[in-house]
Amino acid sequence: MTLDLSLLPDGGTGWLDASGEHSDIVISTRVRLARNLEGYAFSGRARDGERLRILTQAREALADMPMLSDGVILRVDELPAEDRLLLHERHLASKELAGLNDVPVRSGAALYLSGRFGVMINEEDHLRLQALHSGFAVADAFARVEELDNALGARLPYAFHQEFGYLTACPTNAGTGLRASVLIHLPGLVLTKEIGKVLAGLQSVGLTYRGLYGEGSEVVGNFFQISNQTTLGRSEGELLDYLVRVVHHIIEREEESRRVLLRDAGYIIEDKLWRAFGTLRYARSLSFDEAMNYLSGVRLAVGLKLIGGLSVYTLNKLLIFSQSAHLGRSEGRALTEIEANVARARYVRETLAAETV
Repeated sequence: MTLDLSLLPDGGTGWLDASGEHSDIVISTRVRLARNLEGYAFSGRARDGERLRILTQAREALADMPMLSDGVILRVDELPAEDRLLLHERHLASKELAGLNDVPVRSGAALYLSGRFGVMINEEDHLRLQALHSGFAVADAFARVEELDNALGARLPYAFHQEFGYLTACPTNAGTGLRASVLIHLPGLVLTKEIGKVLAGLQSVGLTYRGLYGEGSEVVGNFFQISNQTTLGRSEGELLDYLVRVVHHIIEREEESRRVLLRDAGYIIEDKLWRAFGTLRYARSLSFDEAMNYLSGVRLAVGLKLIGGLSVYTLNKLLIFSQSAHLGRSEGRALTEIEANVARARYVRETLAAETV
């Protein structure tokens, strides 16, 4: 079985459209709810038959919901490795669901997609409901996923404890089961060497940061994923309000850092960013890390209005479509690392040439 991307609503990339608030700095917002069903072991301990029964129950409940009339379900456990990697690169499936960790993909692992909704089935938890939106859109994303949760909870028996709230495979997710995160670009804070203070401050107030792909991923290209660290002891509203306040403050500090760079080191910064653009425009081989770092410079240049004619939407697409599984899909086969580097450079060159002079 191979993945037919034409079946996915918006191709699974509607969140890249740069339509959200502060989309020049915040690429996307994700709100996720972890839920488990009564009467079953958690996914990591469940037997194959149990996971398949969970899949059947979830599938029937989702199919019964009018709000998901355009939905499609993908049996992730039946897809080849390259297709599973592509879903992960597109931020639709976690590493665990896609079987990209040391643990192979689980039987019954599936992904349900409908518009900006997604439901991962038989990941670490039985169900992980998520909404992925463009830009800084915490309230909108939560409203959508809460609507989905209420409708699904009326059809499925969630595992819930009066004292501990929603029960989850990992105790740090128990309580609300809520994880809200923003993917944010912070080159100004990095270049002014203020980023260390900001990140240390996050951890001191119960938030955390990770790289482009969340838990276990390295920070590359000055892209940080900021999220709440705890879910127990606070309501969903309290967790979200706190995250929103902190991220607003970080956005203000990033904008101020950019003004400082232009004021105090204008020519140096302008030269650095144009060099990044020139490299992307003419390079014949680019590793993923190189591409992300140079794209960070170009994204900053566009935000500072040093480079015109290049949309944030195009920059967002370059982040995703320059990854190895996407390049392999375009070429019609899996690529070696050297082949991927050459294909990546060509894709970036052609994309930039189509939008800029």
